[in-house]
Amino acid sequence: MSLQSFVSYLDLERKYSKHTVLAYQKDVEAFAAFIKVEYDIETLEDVSYTIVRSWIVSLVEQGVGNSSINRKIASLKAYYKFLLKIEVIEGSPLAKHKALKVAKKIQIPFSENEVDLVLYKLKDVNDFTSLRDLLIVELLYGTGMRRSELADLTLASVDVNQKTLRIIGKRNKERIVPLLPSVLNTLENYLVVRDNFASRAPSEPLLVTKRGVKLYSTLVYRTINHYFRETSDKLKTSPHILRHSFATHLLNQGADLNVVKELLGHSSLASTQVYTHNSINKLKDVYSKSHPRNKK
Repeated sequence: MSLQSFVSYLDLERKYSKHTVLAYQKDVEAFAAFIKVEYDIETLEDVSYTIVRSWIVSLVEQGVGNSSINRKIASLKAYYKFLLKIEVIEGSPLAKHKALKVAKKIQIPFSENEVDLVLYKLKDVNDFTSLRDLLIVELLYGTGMRRSELADLTLASVDVNQKTLRIIGKRNKERIVPLLPSVLNTLENYLVVRDNFASRAPSEPLLVTKRGVKLYSTLVYRTINHYFRETSDKLKTSPHILRHSFATHLLNQGADLNVVKELLGHSSLASTQVYTHNSINKLKDVYSKSHPRNKK
């Protein structure tokens, strides 16, 4: 009962996405299964930190990475925090837990040239799929939105007169971002051919398949991966790398970090600063060319 209440709490009160809620639920269920098999414990309320530690050890032995383990423990920690909130328990077994150390992964963005090559390949096309794919690339790169946010766009999200896009981010947080003229042009061309597959009702999804149904997140991933695999030698060619490229290129061109933060929908600068390390080469270049001492 407590787990179902926790799931409802995440969904209805915290407004987490369905994907996030499901991830939390699976993590807690996995721990419940572990304590049932290993300790014959039926309820999660009767757990000590020693038992949690044994689960962590078990996960390590299975080859689960530290970042994945930290995510699972974060789910468990949230669950016990919820039990405290509804006064089912008096203390969390994870109160003093410290996350496992994780090596920082450097996300290498696409170069401006790589993005231009993909856009060039998709230009001057009029068929539905190509126009939709072009719009996907331009929206992701032109706004820095997440692929789940892209898939959730409706026709009402677009304000052609104001040249803006309303994006619903994590926890239903709304942000308004400007649209580039090139994106608006692609959007108008796409809508013309989209009329053959879906209605123009404001609540209808903006991006659809040929069956007229909402574009699913996995298809967005496959689309970006397909086009950028052809033009880039990057190991990762996901929509997130395109979001990363958006932020990095803006910062390289001198954009204010706070502005980039708002465009990305981050709640704090700490989240945005992860993108700044890619601009260090640009910073070094400008520094070496500009500093008076370097010219002597």
